[in-house]
Amino acid sequence: MEDRVLDTLIIGGGPAGLTAALYAGRAGLRAVLVEKAAPGGQIATTDLVDNYPGFPDGILGPELSERMEKQARRFGTEIVFDEVTGLVREDGAWTVRAMGGEWRSRTVILATGAHERKLGVPGEDEFRGRGVSYCAICDGAFFKGRHVAVVGGGDSALTEGMYLTRICERVTIIHRRDELRAAKEIQERAFQNPKIDWLWSTQVTAIEGDQGVRRLRLRSTKDGTESTLDVDGVFIYVGMVPQTEFLRGVVALNEAGYVLTDADLRTSAEAVWAAGDVRAGSLAQVATAVGEGTIAALEAESYLAKLDAGKKPAWDVDIQGPVAGAVAAAGAGRIATPAGSAEARP
Repeated sequence: MEDRVLDTLIIGGGPAGLTAALYAGRAGLRAVLVEKAAPGGQIATTDLVDNYPGFPDGILGPELSERMEKQARRFGTEIVFDEVTGLVREDGAWTVRAMGGEWRSRTVILATGAHERKLGVPGEDEFRGRGVSYCAICDGAFFKGRHVAVVGGGDSALTEGMYLTRICERVTIIHRRDELRAAKEIQERAFQNPKIDWLWSTQVTAIEGDQGVRRLRLRSTKDGTESTLDVDGVFIYVGMVPQTEFLRGVVALNEAGYVLTDADLRTSAEAVWAAGDVRAGSLAQVATAVGEGTIAALEAESYLAKLDAGKKPAWDVDIQGPVAGAVAAAGAGRIATPAGSAEARP
């Protein structure tokens, strides 16, 4: 750990964090990126990234992660492997505590991302990338003309299921209840789609196959009846889990635990920005995460320039969106919760 005060500390090494690290380094800021696992976030475990500009034939997820990491290091940002456990503002700077020690930084960029909520059934981990997916836009093209299942009953499950009908021969949506949680308008469109079949009150109990997924084992949630469904792939949409437990009481979060920001990605806590999948309203795409990482780093640079010029940067943050009551007062921002506000990310 360093005794000096950093200009910015970036928490999380996915596409948003690595891009913020690149821009911070290019700006000559004293910057450290802290990542608890491998750089790249979710793309590090993605077989093929086929929707990122500049790679007409796609690029392997681990390779893209490695390239992003090398580029960030090239411009001088230090990358440290540790797990951040908390942060507190003291004497005009942030003390960021990790398992291995702590740093002091004038600004912080949150890019911890979110991970898919798993079904937790046998075969799910074994066949990830070989028929088990959590992203239809990313992986749907691999199942052209085939039969896939979608697990879930919310907006994401139905929206992605409808997207898959443009590619796949048949889509079966499996939901554990007898009614959906998705918005009525989305439900109506899905019910009208002739390529969607429905399995109600049904749980997936196992995913089976050989070189790839071949079948799902199912159980009725009403009478316990067991059955199987032959499929070539399964897309799981039972929710995402933002990695924000250590941020409760520090920045404002919405009811699902995502970080609330304004249009400039400022959080309710002064000198803290959020970028990428951890942020409420994120589209959960590599390209948008890269864009948000860029914005956060440039905003932090501008904030520091004002401080160094002897000016007090304004931090009157107007955040739109539902806020968990226990967290609404976190930080110094002004939280607005207009009726009927909506967000792309829960």
